[in-house]
Amino acid sequence: MFNFHKIAENRIKEAIERGDFDDIKGRGKPLVFEDDSFIPPDLRMAYKMLKNAGFIPPELQSEKEIKAATDLLESLEDEQERYRQIQKVNLMVTKVNMSRKRPINLEKDQIYYRKVVERTTVRKK
Repeated sequence: MFNFHKIAENRIKEAIERGDFDDIKGRGKPLVFEDDSFIPPDLRMAYKMLKNAGFIPPELQSEKEIKAATDLLESLEDEQERYRQIQKVNLMVTKVNMSRKRPINLEKDQIYYRKVVERTTVRKK
């Protein structure tokens, strides 16, 4: 294995001397490392490939759906419909929390969510 690394290093040095790396996009700029610490090590490569193909992990997709559902609450005027939407958001958050090792972080949206819940009154038929 040591010989392989030595060969690779020699080829990189030769390419640098030839100037093969002079026109690389982003040269001189810091590398941006993605935080994938919450992704299990055996799934990181698969998630990276999916991300490069335009797909996102199911956890992020769920968070986007929850965000869209809470945004919908803002435009609802009917109290019963608002109450159903709140129940839907609660169910979605519960499902996400059950499938993850750490709970979903909705604190930035919780203030608005709490205001909507406080404003909602359901009339019995």
